[in-house]
Amino acid sequence: MKLLAIDTALSACAAAVLVTDSEPALLHKQSANIGRGHAEHIMAMVADVMAEASVSFNELDRIAVNVGPGSFTGLRVGLSIARGFGLVLQCPLISVGTLQGIAHQATTALAESNDHTAGSSQLLVALDARRDEVYTQSFSISAGEIPEPLCEPSVATVSELASQLSPQMLLAGSAAQALASEAGIARENVLTGAEYADIGALALVGAAAPLQQHKPAPLYLRPPDAIPGSKGKVKRQ
Repeated sequence: MKLLAIDTALSACAAAVLVTDSEPALLHKQSANIGRGHAEHIMAMVADVMAEASVSFNELDRIAVNVGPGSFTGLRVGLSIARGFGLVLQCPLISVGTLQGIAHQATTALAESNDHTAGSSQLLVALDARRDEVYTQSFSISAGEIPEPLCEPSVATVSELASQLSPQMLLAGSAAQALASEAGIARENVLTGAEYADIGALALVGAAAPLQQHKPAPLYLRPPDAIPGSKGKVKRQ
């Protein structure tokens, strides 16, 4: 399989080509934390990783795109590019999620660390959504496997979520440490190195996912920060 992965959901702008036809699989990736301006950078990144992998667009078997949660503008950029490639190339599109990417990255790090918590089977990902809120989703994890979602992604305050957690819960994501402090969870149960989703992890999730009948759509868990103001102007909440 030859897969192109695209991520413009958050502050990072990233692209990767995963080639599983070889042994071991080859991953060519490029990422930069740019904050804004994804539309101006993502196409050059795509071109770079395709050239590094020596893969032509007609050789692609699928295209994976991060559908969120993330910023409204960033998600639209990535989805527009993925849909355009899919239409022109007649290539299957695969939706991948920010939270599952973090979960896979954390699971891989946990397996490699030989930590005593590696036997745990449940992981909660908490991503900082600002305003004292987090995007969250729990997963069933097993070494060497893609994490399986146990629920749908949701948004909650740190205090609301902390009140529901057991002391044994494993945590990952950019809000994991704050959540652990609020819930009284030991520091060793917070998995480091998986604060955000790496494009490589998203590519692996996309390669393992079944083909999807529906078109990728943005995962919006709350209203936009920008709302219409008076006389058609836009103001920030």
